[in-house]
Amino acid sequence: MVAAAAAAAAVRRAEELVEREMGGRDASHDAAHALRVRDLALSLAAELGLSSPDRLLIVELAALLHDIGDYKYTRDNAEDMSIVEKILEEVGLEEFQREEIVAIIKGMGFKNEVSKKSIIEPTLEFAIVQDADRLDAIGAIGIARCFTYGGSKNHTLHDPKILPRDNLSKEKYMCKEEKQTSINHFHEKLFKLKDMMKTEAGKKRAEKRHKLMEDFVAEFYEEWSGRA
Repeated sequence: MVAAAAAAAAVRRAEELVEREMGGRDASHDAAHALRVRDLALSLAAELGLSSPDRLLIVELAALLHDIGDYKYTRDNAEDMSIVEKILEEVGLEEFQREEIVAIIKGMGFKNEVSKKSIIEPTLEFAIVQDADRLDAIGAIGIARCFTYGGSKNHTLHDPKILPRDNLSKEKYMCKEEKQTSINHFHEKLFKLKDMMKTEAGKKRAEKRHKLMEDFVAEFYEEWSGRA
């Protein structure tokens, strides 16, 4: 069991790392995103009755650190866990705790389920952190993040000639070279997340956010076509 003072210190270190490493990114995957996911994860955990301090520490650290090594922000388009592994060791976590946090982070991405092949057997802690991250990808904030990221990569808002990609493989989804549009991201990923939630609390919260996106995209097409 991790002492309360040590746990609080570990969380502070993680927060500092998030601010330092993610503070300069575009607002779709910045420090504020990691902090929102942490808050959502702890809220889901409370709703699901997870109360063990040790278990909550796993949830909080995994949520805070989940995007530190995001492949979208590395030069070689590969996930980099070295910074996360280093800080988990520095804050004095046991090896089994470090391994659990790293496993959650490595396994929680949409890219790992896009081909229906999960790389980790989901635990409650995994499901909570993954659902929290996915909730932040949908709804009003999800819409804002989608267009923020698209703008940062100079993606077109919409092009009727560029159709959403079907049956994406992990490699195809991760490809940075193929021309993409922001509106297609709703069809390729965001609209799918509601039915991929793993906890009952996550499923319930996803309903409202999903409906908001559906209404937004329908209105977008109406305005784009000149009908509205």
